[in-house]
Amino acid sequence: MASQGLSIPSIPKPEVKPVVGTGSDSVATSKPKPCCVCKNEKSKRDECMLFSKAADPALDCKTTIDQYRSCMAGFGFQV
Repeated sequence: MASQGLSIPSIPKPEVKPVVGTGSDSVATSKPKPCCVCKNEKSKRDECMLFSKAADPALDCKTTIDQYRSCMAGFGFQV
């Protein structure tokens, strides 16, 4: 078969542009997840609540709960 002068149309390649993050995106990615911070305070709070013999464990463990809340608030979380 001889070439009859047919040309194959070229497919234009899309232009690749770098993605520039906005300020709010970079803040969201730098904030840690709540599960990853204050682990020591959280485990102390949970242990106190689970093993408390008091009728009201929340009242008995108020200091450890407050420590956990203040730690989480330091990372910007409301508990």
